[in-house]
Amino acid sequence: MNERATIAANLENSAFFMPFSMNRQFKRAPRLLARAEGMYYYTPEGRKILDGTAGLWCVNAGHCRKKIVEAVQRGVATLDFAPPFQMGHPLAFEFADRLVPLLPKGMTRVFFTNSGSESVDTALKLALAYHRMRGEGHRVRLIGREKGYHGVNFGGTAVGGIVGNRKIFGALVAGVDHMRHTHDPAKNAFSRGQPKHGAELAEDLERLCQLHDPSTIAAVIVEPVACSAGVYVPPQGYLQKLREICDRHGILLIFDEVINAWGRLGKPFAADYFGVKPDLITTAKGITNGTVPMGAVFMMETLYQAFMTGPENAIEMPHGYTYSAHPVACAAGLGTLEVYQEEGLLTRVGEPVRDSLLEGDAQSLLRSLQRDGLSEARVEPATPRTPAGG
Repeated sequence: MNERATIAANLENSAFFMPFSMNRQFKRAPRLLARAEGMYYYTPEGRKILDGTAGLWCVNAGHCRKKIVEAVQRGVATLDFAPPFQMGHPLAFEFADRLVPLLPKGMTRVFFTNSGSESVDTALKLALAYHRMRGEGHRVRLIGREKGYHGVNFGGTAVGGIVGNRKIFGALVAGVDHMRHTHDPAKNAFSRGQPKHGAELAEDLERLCQLHDPSTIAAVIVEPVACSAGVYVPPQGYLQKLREICDRHGILLIFDEVINAWGRLGKPFAADYFGVKPDLITTAKGITNGTVPMGAVFMMETLYQAFMTGPENAIEMPHGYTYSAHPVACAAGLGTLEVYQEEGLLTRVGEPVRDSLLEGDAQSLLRSLQRDGLSEARVEPATPRTPAGG
């Protein structure tokens, strides 16, 4: 029995219930990764594999970067854990303060989480609590978008718009509705950068406002560039219209930048790239280069100050996690920032070369292509292809 067959035999009855995976199929024919370096993974047999998706959109600077590894090693040897409730440690404050200069102007506060899913649920709770603190507790509705992905916690799954991620879980969270998605291959096939058609799709938010009464809506959440159901770049003017409608009705706008952030579009954040300022930004993944789980919510100073109006001996936000601002995660984040800044990785991405995909035989094979920065393209065959040998 060869080494691969031996590994498969050992895994078939493993206790590990794999996430987002076909467990039985995988365990019969596992695809295992044993180590990583730079842009590559290596299998247990030593085969070299190009990591074309940066892990799960998170290893933005490449694997096992020396400065990040050393920062984590020092961190875990110095302070392996510190409680984040009514206690603190220096790296949490240092990391938050180092992040703020990278944020869109006016965003000055950082709430640490452990993942993108936690960041989304945190942002949704912050939005609901913000309105209540201002005497508008009737704002309880949350608006997502079809085909949107906002993680897998209850709130994020509810505002998400991918049917396969929702259907087996029932009603999830009440008071949620969804705008139309922006994917329109009939008008925007082979778009370079932002599609020209589709800004009017933002008016679907106005329709929902009239349906539910805008005074009941707390927040709208979108990925600036949708990524999980296909890479959908927003049409020109679309995000600006969303911002205008939210401002008109006093609704908070949340950008889910768990994937979009950390240089993937050639700017630190998609908000910078598109020139639209949200009220809250969720992030994770590239914040530590995928080395240690961590996420964060960035918020405007005006939102933060709304929580600072009560008694000083009261807890302003009764929310957080055991591992919020974990010292080893903060160490990884600081090491990651150092690599990003020394190598200019947050601004190095230019317009990708698309011409070769849009010439010759490529057009007979592709129906639509949308791509920006370092986001993958959604590529759809124009017609079914005959299998080799068929």
